[in-house]
Amino acid sequence: MKRLFLAALAVTSFATCAYAQSSAPGPLATPSGKLEFLRVDREFVAMLDKEIFDRFGARTLTHFDDTDSANETVARTLVQTDTGPVLYDFRRQPPLVQRAGKRLTVKRVFWQNEEVVMQSSQGWFRLNRGALTKLQSSTTTYH
Repeated sequence: MKRLFLAALAVTSFATCAYAQSSAPGPLATPSGKLEFLRVDREFVAMLDKEIFDRFGARTLTHFDDTDSANETVARTLVQTDTGPVLYDFRRQPPLVQRAGKRLTVKRVFWQNEEVVMQSSQGWFRLNRGALTKLQSSTTTYH
């Protein structure tokens, strides 16, 4: 329990590096083009330069963006869906889509090199290369 507390403390001590959630449908500038989210019937579609590249069910649009401060584009975004978070990586052509595969309500997101660490009501999780892992304890500092 002490190690879990220390891991949570390490992550929350860098809360200024957590990215706030957004509900903006776009257009958002990305290295791959202009990203937009549109409501179509009971689901959302993710479009890049007016081309649909993903569909997901969600009551409302919620996403966490990793912006490149140099040119203010969205490099990656984590989208909250009915079936769990989905990571879109726009640093690749075509964009990489990674589904977490577990229903989570994400509260905060921390971006690292190739992984994203999320705080949910069920604890802390890491999504790395398509694999979702529940964090137990860590000495890693996320920012």
